[in-house]
Amino acid sequence: MAKKKYYAVKKGKTPGIYLTWDDCKAQTEGYSGAIYKSFPTMEEAENFVRGTAAASDGNGEEGSAEAEPVDEDTAVAYVDGSYNVTTGEYSCGVVFLYEGKEETMAQKGEDDELAQMRNVAGEILGSQLAMELAVRRGIRKIKIYHDYQGIASWCLGEWKTNKEGTKAYKKYYDSVQDKLQVTFVKVKGHSGDHYNDMADELAKSVIF
Repeated sequence: MAKKKYYAVKKGKTPGIYLTWDDCKAQTEGYSGAIYKSFPTMEEAENFVRGTAAASDGNGEEGSAEAEPVDEDTAVAYVDGSYNVTTGEYSCGVVFLYEGKEETMAQKGEDDELAQMRNVAGEILGSQLAMELAVRRGIRKIKIYHDYQGIASWCLGEWKTNKEGTKAYKKYYDSVQDKLQVTFVKVKGHSGDHYNDMADELAKSVIF
């Protein structure tokens, strides 16, 4: 039997406590900057809405717009890139959320031509790593949060892929279309979003 959840909507169409994911989704989907999270007890949910307690899942952080995926079978990935001017190295950070679990990845890039794009090169790498992980896990849908428009626009054919790195990125995206439904969401960088900031710090950790 599934554990009972209380869905706390701190910022949404109508803030409050909801007993089903569908009700919570109705209050938050399409609402810019929605803040919500699920809890095992009514008391914790009420404290979250009032702002008097942190989340109970051990990370001590409130949920942000995608703390709970829009659909329970959808993975959520926050990606960011970093660039070290001194060494010429670029890197990515990824926070991957699926079925209530959080995974992180940080990796340096190896493409010298792509490195000319600085931190954008890292964000490209992070987006592809997130897609690769979803495909390996057999996940059918993923929402990728990024702060550079090209992360979506290159894949969707809205921007021309002029570099070998961007061509390879789009080629990979095209190759997994039959396995993975990808939704891109642009967020404002360094806006205080917990997971976006976390991806930024992960990226920096491997080149600074």
